[in-house]
Amino acid sequence: MNRFLLVMAMVLSLTACTEKNKIPVYAWVGGPGEASDQELTEQFSDLKEKGVDGLMYNGGHDPKTYKRVGKLAKEVGLEFNTWIPTMVQGKNPKLKKEWYAINGKGESAFDKPAYVPHYTFLCPSKEGTYNFLAELYENVADIEEVDGIHLDYIRFPDVILARGLWDKYGLVMDREYPQFDYCYCDDCTSAFKAKTGIDIKEVEDPSQVAEWKQFRYDLITSIVNRLADVVHSKGKKINAAVFPGPSIAKKIVRQDWGQWNLDAIYPMNYNDFYLEGPEWVGEMVNEEVATAKNDAPVYSGLFICPNPEKKGSEKDPENHGLLPEEIGEAIQGSMENGAAGICLFTPGRMTEAHWKAFEEAIHKDYSVK
Repeated sequence: MNRFLLVMAMVLSLTACTEKNKIPVYAWVGGPGEASDQELTEQFSDLKEKGVDGLMYNGGHDPKTYKRVGKLAKEVGLEFNTWIPTMVQGKNPKLKKEWYAINGKGESAFDKPAYVPHYTFLCPSKEGTYNFLAELYENVADIEEVDGIHLDYIRFPDVILARGLWDKYGLVMDREYPQFDYCYCDDCTSAFKAKTGIDIKEVEDPSQVAEWKQFRYDLITSIVNRLADVVHSKGKKINAAVFPGPSIAKKIVRQDWGQWNLDAIYPMNYNDFYLEGPEWVGEMVNEEVATAKNDAPVYSGLFICPNPEKKGSEKDPENHGLLPEEIGEAIQGSMENGAAGICLFTPGRMTEAHWKAFEEAIHKDYSVK
């Protein structure tokens, strides 16, 4: 009996040691679709067993969905954050057409979105935009099962696409072009003129006006920090998926996220989009950790290749990503440069080979020697 207890104590000790060394892991997941409670529980249990600690869950706008799904996630021991797009909103009776952003050619994102049909971005200067979002996030934050609100698309449209996407859209984005440059609505341009004395519509090349860039950084920062106050008033956390850097984020989507009052940062360090290798992930994390306001933890977002054997012949960069032999390097680079953990986009893209390499990488000790 004593020998049995000794063996069990050793097993428990080894298990505890392994868990102690495991890095925090989050995952972006969508649903629930037609999935039953049993199917969701099985999905969440599988993720938990594989090492995922929390979800960024995209389930629409209905708080009831998040209550149902959140309950199941919490029952298997997962943290539950609601992943809800912010500035990108489809047609909704609560949203007025005039609240959508206007590009440098005077075209509305509602009627003529840039790049893809779903790029229907709202203008952050509209009080109606803020009120809509504040009500949305407040109602979701009221749900007991929700641990936090996860903002996405909290930005302007890409004024310059990541280099790896140029060929996909048949573009050479060597500078800022007016059809991709937002927002030039009367509210934005008049407020900017009142603040600086500059009529941006009369400027030959607005991309050369530093104050105009800063004005739009500040518009996004303002709406984030106002939403943070709303979510925090409910006793919940608020975090966001952001572009890398923020040197890259500021340049291509007007995100100066180092000024945001967030509880955690989830940079989308998708190296293939920038034609970079896995070592680039760590370089970005180094900048991100140094930039995060109030030392907010940084969880490095990793983009997974769903079909590793086809990556070389796959033309669409949306199907590129980290190979199984690269995920360990991306995780190591993230952790050694100060990340608090990682976030997978998405666990559904992970192959068996990915999971094997992932399991080894998340149980290593990355503490500074």
